Amino acid sequence: MNLSFDNTETAFAYKSDKDLKGAKRLFATMNYPVLTALGTRLTPFLVKTGLPIDGLIRKTIFKQFVGGETLENTSPVCKMLDNYAVDAILDYGVEGKETEENFDHATDEFIRVLRFSASQKNIPVIAVKITGIARFGLLEKLNEAPRLRSGVHDSEEENTEWERVYKRMIRICNAAMETGIGILIDAEESWIQDPIDRLAMEMMEIYNKEKAIVFNTIQLYRHDRLDFLKLSHRIAKEKNFVLGVKLVRGAYMEKERARAQSLGYSSPIQTDKEATDKDYNLAVKYCFEQIHEIAYVIATHNEQSTMFAAQQLDEKGFSHHHPNVHFSQLYGMSDNITFNLAKEGYSVSKYIPFGPIRDVIPYLMRRAQENSSVKGQTGRELALINKEIERRKNQEPKK
Repeated sequence: MNLSFDNTETAFAYKSDKDLKGAKRLFATMNYPVLTALGTRLTPFLVKTGLPIDGLIRKTIFKQFVGGETLENTSPVCKMLDNYAVDAILDYGVEGKETEENFDHATDEFIRVLRFSASQKNIPVIAVKITGIARFGLLEKLNEAPRLRSGVHDSEEENTEWERVYKRMIRICNAAMETGIGILIDAEESWIQDPIDRLAMEMMEIYNKEKAIVFNTIQLYRHDRLDFLKLSHRIAKEKNFVLGVKLVRGAYMEKERARAQSLGYSSPIQTDKEATDKDYNLAVKYCFEQIHEIAYVIATHNEQSTMFAAQQLDEKGFSHHHPNVHFSQLYGMSDNITFNLAKEGYSVSKYIPFGPIRDVIPYLMRRAQENSSVKGQTGRELALINKEIERRKNQEPKK
């Protein structure tokens, strides 16, 4: 294997000197947890007050982690990635809406994203967030009493509400089948995840007969998810469909632990990072052992897990571009992984959110928190950026 994640020339070839310095300033700020905590609390508040801070957000964190404010704005980013043999996964980053009108609008947007993706060269799948098409409170209630979905309760209104969610999902999946573009259903908080898992499995049973069109997301920082992966595979085999999964570590750790503590129940989160890493790699290994029955996206910024997966392909004699194996990282992070994988012929993508600045604030705040809470993530990004800046300086002709 020639794969290395230390090649910064490959990692940042697409960035100008100016962009590289801007990224350095941003990650340097994120390297101070106190500043990050203050910023993630203040920013949503300042946005709500109507203060003119959009320009500052647009030039800093938005520019680093978001593909644009509109679907059409993402086109140059997708084309740039295609120049480096990197795919794009578009994510309509609007969440937290609560009206039926909003949910119908989001459904139309997801379908529009699918049709746009079919017109591009390098967008194999898009992301779909169920909280974009369903009320959080409804999902929470269904999670607490899953049988309610079958109509075993008194509220006809909620039955009807869930039917509307189901029909929205059918519309999205039909469009996915028509366009040939897959959909990745995002994982969310554990207290609303059960109905999302059920919906994902139902959609897979309908649409994944020949190949994976629908993918569910499995968060391995939950201690029950490795077993859930194996259960999902057993169900897929019994019902004769291809299981599609995206393997991630998770994005709601602090929120999950705080809620469990405040409500007095056992936290669903692994006891420590080592346990998460172990389960993640076991999940990767399991998928490789079932490579002809599971299509999977290895979505991680962890270099060890990524290298482990790449080695699995080599050791088992599979193509770096195996149709059932795909790697992915978030736009604006871990370029050293993405672009070096692409250079060695692996199937890899950037996950690119888009949407109006004020609508993607929740996503941006999660990115800021994730970079400050994941041990060493921001420091690693900074070290790589500094290494590339220094490399470019040394290559400049001496006057």
